[in-house]
Amino acid sequence: MARSDSVIIKSPDQIDAMRRSGRILAGALRAMASAVRPGIPTIVLDRVGEDYIRSHGATPSFKGYRPRGADTPFPAAVCVSVNDVVVHGIPSEDVVLAEGDLVGIDVGVCLDECHTDAALTVPVGDVKGPLAKLMAATRQALGDAVEAAREGNRVRDISSAIQKAVEGGTTGSKTGMMCIRDLAGHGVGAAIHEGPSIPNYVHRGEGKLTLSEGMTLAIEPMTTMGSPYTKRCPVDNWGARTVDGKWSAHYEHTVLVTKTGGDVLTAPAS
Repeated sequence: MARSDSVIIKSPDQIDAMRRSGRILAGALRAMASAVRPGIPTIVLDRVGEDYIRSHGATPSFKGYRPRGADTPFPAAVCVSVNDVVVHGIPSEDVVLAEGDLVGIDVGVCLDECHTDAALTVPVGDVKGPLAKLMAATRQALGDAVEAAREGNRVRDISSAIQKAVEGGTTGSKTGMMCIRDLAGHGVGAAIHEGPSIPNYVHRGEGKLTLSEGMTLAIEPMTTMGSPYTKRCPVDNWGARTVDGKWSAHYEHTVLVTKTGGDVLTAPAS
């Protein structure tokens, strides 16, 4: 494998392993999404996800992972983030899902020393109005960002696609929805977190790196209806909550950069 500015260009063998890892991840997400219902504690989703991953010969990338700045290793197989928790929520017996909640499920899978990372937001029951609009815009942002992940584009083209889909432009929100400013996507593959950082909005001076074929990126729009900043959850010291308590949405795929656009490695098997 080759390195460029901390970005790892993947070999064909690594891409094949990531594609197989991604199929397992997609199956785990589907199983966890199907288990979402009112009255269950979020630890149930962790058990479903870990059982699925291990039964398919892979391991959960997040379990025991300790990124720079973390006080302790992550204790669970998946992240389950409810309502105003944007990402990194620890599954718990004490957090019980209720009708109308939004549940972000984020999971990493390691197979043959190659990682993939993906997430989705699942409504508990029927969700309408602004929250449904937020989820739809965030899904659209991910789709637009995948198309922008083509050789010759820059990281900021991905950021721009996300921000335009959510905020209606790159100079202030015209929709009332906001992209989270202090969390970002990232490279993934040989490790769960690699370069480059992929902001979900266009920020002056950032995102100038040119995309090359063979890069693998975890593109993950994170959005809210309020302030675009987060704070550490005091309950578990991991979850990133919106500073104003507004609810959030999160979708993510692991994407291979190609000459014609992003190739989603975490898509369900056809």
